[in-house]
Amino acid sequence: MLVPSEELALSQRNWLDQYRHYIDLDVAEGNAADDTVKSYLVAFKQFLSWCAEGGIHPLEATENDLLGYRRWLIEVKKYSPASIALKLTALRRFYAQALRCGAISFNPAFHIKPPRSLQDPAERINYLEGQEAERLLECLPKDESLASLRDRLLVGLMIMQGCRTVELHRLNVGDVMHRGRDVGLRVSGKRSRRVVPLTPGLARVLAQYLMALKESAGENLNADTPLFISLSRRAMGERLTRRSIARIVDGYLKDAALKPETPRNEGQKRPKGKPQRQLSAHSLRHTAGTLALRTGASLRQVQDLLGHADPRTTALYTHIADRWTHNPALNMGLVI
Repeated sequence: MLVPSEELALSQRNWLDQYRHYIDLDVAEGNAADDTVKSYLVAFKQFLSWCAEGGIHPLEATENDLLGYRRWLIEVKKYSPASIALKLTALRRFYAQALRCGAISFNPAFHIKPPRSLQDPAERINYLEGQEAERLLECLPKDESLASLRDRLLVGLMIMQGCRTVELHRLNVGDVMHRGRDVGLRVSGKRSRRVVPLTPGLARVLAQYLMALKESAGENLNADTPLFISLSRRAMGERLTRRSIARIVDGYLKDAALKPETPRNEGQKRPKGKPQRQLSAHSLRHTAGTLALRTGASLRQVQDLLGHADPRTTALYTHIADRWTHNPALNMGLVI
């Protein structure tokens, strides 16, 4: 843990090691996703570099110092409000632990807030329309190979059940559950676990995939066996990473002509014209929530489907679904 401020000769590596130890234990009740840990470490390392350049010891930084750091993030680095919010959250966690350990007498980051975002929250939600979702599913391979079954199950769970990449990454064979004829998955989300009920089609693909996985392993699967495994030479049989899941989805989005090819170098410019939607693996989760509401599911049902703790988060999808079709101006009887 953090040490008193008289030990001023700590190297950056020691600071980072201590900070990682803290967030491994504390963030998300000790169950933080690897990407979250990495993001916090990157943010904290950047702050340490800023302190070193300014001759500021992290444990002796004042609130005014941190206001200056926020100004630097805004004016020099030109980060978005969302990026700045994450970086300031990383700082607040650092100073909260320093306060807890007695290394400082107050938290200088406590009142430091990120700049307000002027963007409509619903505008950040990118999703596929119904026909686009069908086109994506049609691009999935239909053979019975292990790779094809894995990818069909992955994409299906995201676009139909709204599963997050971290939830799929953490799934084990033992998380498959049966209730009579019903099949589901116990997924571990950001702060809780929930049961995701599978449609008959997804349950069928899951059964085929488990059979192929068992044949590939050449032995009985145990409860701790990762459900989704890598099939690359370098990581054969290892748990599929979140980044690998995102790459798999990106590949199928490109196959369905829903995602443009990324320029290979800086000299290769993106095509001009209408800005492209930034579709990603997380867009499939947004698609599940949006299409569910459009087809008659209640807000509570979609909240349960997506595992939202706060119904206000789910309500963003109602804005997407209703903004044009239920525009109050349509009922005013005014003509222009």
